[in-house]
Order: sequence, then C-alpha cells, then structure tokens
Amino acid sequence: KMEGGNDVRELEKRLQELEKRVYGDRGTRGNKPVKCADVLGKIQASLVNTSNKRERVKILHKKIEDLMKYLDPQFTEKIAIPDTMKLELILAEEEFLRSQAALLEQVSSLQPLLDSAHIKAVPDHATKLQRLSQMHIKQQDQCETLSEEVKKQFEDYNKMMFLLSKQFSQWDEMLRQLENASQVKPVVE
Repeated sequence: KMEGGNDVRELEKRLQELEKRVYGDRGTRGNKPVKCADVLGKIQASLVNTSNKRERVKILHKKIEDLMKYLDPQFTEKIAIPDTMKLELILAEEEFLRSQAALLEQVSSLQPLLDSAHIKAVPDHATKLQRLSQMHIKQQDQCETLSEEVKKQFEDYNKMMFLLSKQFSQWDEMLRQLENASQVKPVVE
C-alpha cells in the first residue's frame, strides 16, 4: 500500500507539472489552481448533456456505430459472399488445396534432413568456401599473368624463328651463288 501512495503522489506531481506547462500563469483562479482533469470532466459532461438533448446527435451516434460495423472487413465479406458460394469456391480449389497439402506433407517428411548435421554445418562450410573462392580468384589472376607471359614468349619465339629462317635463306642463296661461281670455269682458247 505504501508503494501505491507513492505512485499516486508521483502521478499528481506530474499532472501538476503538466498543468503548469499547459496553463502557465493563467492557470490560477484566485488562489485555487485550475485542474486539467476538472476542465476535461466539465467539457465531457457538457458534450454528453448536449448530445442527449439533441435527437439528431443521438441518430448520428447510432449511425457511427453502424458505420464502424459496415467498415469491418469481415462484415463486407459476410454480405458479399454467402456460405454456399464459399463452399463452391473451396470445392473448386479442391485439387489445388490437395496438391498444396501433399507438398506440405513432403516438406514435413523432409524436415529431418533439414535438421541434419550437414545442413547445420553450412555456415562453417560457407567460410571455408569463401576462402577457397578467394584462393581460386587469386589463382585465376596468376593463370592470366602466366598466360600473358607464355603468349609473349611464343611471339618472341616466332619472331626469332622468322629471323633465323630469313637468315638461313640468305646464307643458302649466297652459298648457291658461290657454288655456281666456282663450277663455271672460263674456257681458255
């Protein structure tokens, strides 16, 4: 009970602080401070009195209740689709519902596989796979570099072979000319 009294006092203190903030210096009438709860209570009482005196307000309150009932999604569904129509819709979807039920049964029968140690170890394997992927990418880069080097070596080799072949052709031509020159001897008369 002691705690309840402290809670009420704390609540009253907070309410007084709020009233000070809302009303400021105007919040006192004579020596008596204006209470928000009192003012709100008076306003509510006058609204109730006004609404009870006026027939149109009573009708409006009734219409608001009806409007809230009509705005409820379940109400519009009840009006729009009779129970027989709902039954026909369900029967028309019977094959689809059965196939979905079979799929659900299949999933539930495969549930132990999903709970297996192999599936639970996937996060560990994912980190290993990520490391392997990084190594693979690095090796691919190295392979590209080596491929470029080998391509350059082949180009250099082909150039060298072309030049050697050209040189040998020139030497062969020179040798043929020398041999032809040495075979032809001038005839002495």
